[in-house]
Amino acid sequence: MKLSKNALSVLEKRYLLKDDAGRIIESPEGMFRRAAKAVARNRSEQKAFFEIMSRLEFLPNSPTLMNAGTDLGQLSACFVLPIEDSLGSIFTTLKDMALIQQSGGGTGFSFSRLRPRQDAVKTTHGVASGPVSFMKVYNAATDVIKQGGRRRGANMGILSVHHPDILEFIASKEKGEALSNFNISVAVTDKFMRAVEEKDKYELINPRTGKTVEYLKAAKVLDLISEMAWKTGDPGMIFIDEINRRHPARRFGKIEATNPCGEVPLLPYESCNLGSINLLKMLKGNEIDWEKLEETVKVSVKFLNNVIDRNRYPIPEIAKATKRTRKIGLGVMGFAEMLIELGIRYDTNEAVILGEKIMSFIYSTARRTAKRNATVTTIAPTGSISLIADCSSGIEPLFAKEFVKEVLGGVRLRHKLDTKQKHAVVTALEIGPEWHVKMQAAFQKHVDNAVSKTVNLPEKAAIDDVRKVYELAYKLKCKGITVYRYGSKAEQVLYVEDSGCPECRI
Repeated sequence: MKLSKNALSVLEKRYLLKDDAGRIIESPEGMFRRAAKAVARNRSEQKAFFEIMSRLEFLPNSPTLMNAGTDLGQLSACFVLPIEDSLGSIFTTLKDMALIQQSGGGTGFSFSRLRPRQDAVKTTHGVASGPVSFMKVYNAATDVIKQGGRRRGANMGILSVHHPDILEFIASKEKGEALSNFNISVAVTDKFMRAVEEKDKYELINPRTGKTVEYLKAAKVLDLISEMAWKTGDPGMIFIDEINRRHPARRFGKIEATNPCGEVPLLPYESCNLGSINLLKMLKGNEIDWEKLEETVKVSVKFLNNVIDRNRYPIPEIAKATKRTRKIGLGVMGFAEMLIELGIRYDTNEAVILGEKIMSFIYSTARRTAKRNATVTTIAPTGSISLIADCSSGIEPLFAKEFVKEVLGGVRLRHKLDTKQKHAVVTALEIGPEWHVKMQAAFQKHVDNAVSKTVNLPEKAAIDDVRKVYELAYKLKCKGITVYRYGSKAEQVLYVEDSGCPECRI
């Protein structure tokens, strides 16, 4: 098994089992054998699972690699928990969040049901402090929980664009340190987007009373969302009506929230198991090996399905909700390198068409293999597992020809591109924003969950560039969108490696 220096560094830091003294007691091969054995139902499955993982053709989400075959046994990455408008519900959910994060999972919440700031509280004759204040409580709790000792806590906080506290929410990360353990997204409706287009007002509704309390100019609100995203990278946007229109388990309720990176919309208490196929390993010479891809999809779907039954769920409600819909999310990584190997630039129609063709093939194969799963596909960010597989993350283009990635504990890993097809190399900051969105939309057509994708903008990008990205994403029927302008956060995960960036040097 060939592993890169970066892969070994990440595995030793976060994945391989250690004894009580902190000494590593398993090899990378041992980790894959442990995961295969824990998830398989029989010997032949165990062999097939081990082979696709050890060849780095498929990897499951991090908690499966970390926890399979251990006493913890919590294998899912993504959870959504409900928050009702009562102190009891808020703090019960906080406790559940702590248990999930301790076991390595990430949590998403909609705070839209909470009454707004300054609203009446009958029991104490006082006034409510509002959703943002409770998000700060959740943020502080995440700070003190170190996930399974190996993963930083991650949350998604969502608020409806119709909530009276929406302006406070949109600007809640402007100061930098606030809500550092949260990604935040505004849940926007078709009604709001129509009001933007028609330069009209839309209503804010108190969730406690159901009554309209104010009207705002939709275009001004979108301007504020765009300005804050330009400044800080947050908020993103969730197109909540599009999500619910395409949700295959509508009969069980409405989706209000997603997991931390936005790629898995979930009902209350649902969890989802993710895994990704390394497309770089699906090439035969200069062509895609469709037979190999088909076989890999089939084995991967079996693996993810087994995880549902092998999982040790943190609370009983999660076990019940997860087994009811059996959502899994198979995706891809290494797409950017695949394009380069095929001599195709990322920012071309040829690349977009190929992306859609690949995802259509994966979806139809996965759906045939998994007849009783509500969802079968997702494009996850694959932040850590793509480091293990030594490929680009998800469907993102290459970030730069040379870049540095900072991982847990401040470890900095250097990446340098080595490819024959130089003419096909185009990096995230060189690609026009519309191509980022077109690629996301192409994959979304054949993904029944959602697509994690960041539209990377250069430092000199304007606020209006951000706004245009949001509007195009809605028009092309994406389920959500995230924008990041290079250098807009004091600390970021990826740095371009050049002489103008002294803090990037290792």
